[in-house]
Amino acid sequence: MILSPSILAGDFANLQKDIAMINNSAADYLHIDIMDGVFVPNISFGFSVTDAIARHIQKPLDFHLMIVEPHKYLQQCKDTGAELISVHYEVCPNLHSTIQQIKALGCKAGVAINPHTPVHLLSDIIRDIDVVLIMSVNPGFGGQKFIEHTYRKVAEAKQLIDENNSKAIIEIDGGVNLDNSPKLLAAGAEMLVAGSAVFNTDNPAETIKTFKQLSA
Repeated sequence: MILSPSILAGDFANLQKDIAMINNSAADYLHIDIMDGVFVPNISFGFSVTDAIARHIQKPLDFHLMIVEPHKYLQQCKDTGAELISVHYEVCPNLHSTIQQIKALGCKAGVAINPHTPVHLLSDIIRDIDVVLIMSVNPGFGGQKFIEHTYRKVAEAKQLIDENNSKAIIEIDGGVNLDNSPKLLAAGAEMLVAGSAVFNTDNPAETIKTFKQLSA
């Protein structure tokens, strides 16, 4: 299991402390949520912040672009340390082109879908991407309650991947915790984003270790 803690749930007054914790933890990635206040009803942070994070982080960065016209910002993602860039199906009228741009930058490419977006809409792109990012809350804010029909969507995505001989893995973002993670992994998820469930605990590094042990 690949774990990507979300810095959105970190302490923005002391990001260096949280980054040092991630560096010394068993986390595989650091998840970066970019929000524009247009596609989602919230604004997170911009590339000046991600550039500062990139100078200190020792883990690869997992960028999740919750923005309109994400193709305009792919180079900035790459320049500030992105190894994986995920864009939303709902805002990409030329999705194949956007995926090609991400790959041309040397990054892994992911496509995210909101809770109301059916998995089957990815059938024409599934063999071209590295990650299917299933939102298990409505995007925009951390700390939301997990949407239960996510398990079914994970199983559907796994079936779509298998039927098309795709190498894509399934990433889950939103309301992920130690209680629902085993069921998500059993359904076919391989990568989990955890925000509040990591950073709001007394010992985040130990919590990360516990998450990683779920797939041992």
